[in-house]
Amino acid sequence: MEQTFPESDPRHHTQKVQAWLSDLIDHLRQDVQKVDDPKAQALFETSAEVLTGLKTAYAHYEKRSEAAWR
Repeated sequence: MEQTFPESDPRHHTQKVQAWLSDLIDHLRQDVQKVDDPKAQALFETSAEVLTGLKTAYAHYEKRSEAAWR
């Protein structure tokens, strides 16, 4: 369950960005099924993978689970 933080708390913003990234990742993966061009499919899937990594970085920041974010 997502916690609510004041706007001055960076986690307020990291949660928003993670939601946007999730939406974009889902959209890209749906588009893979909608196009026939293998290069476009590869581009969309690669983009989804890169954005998944970025979303994970935001989650790690939010949870302070990596040494770099402590």
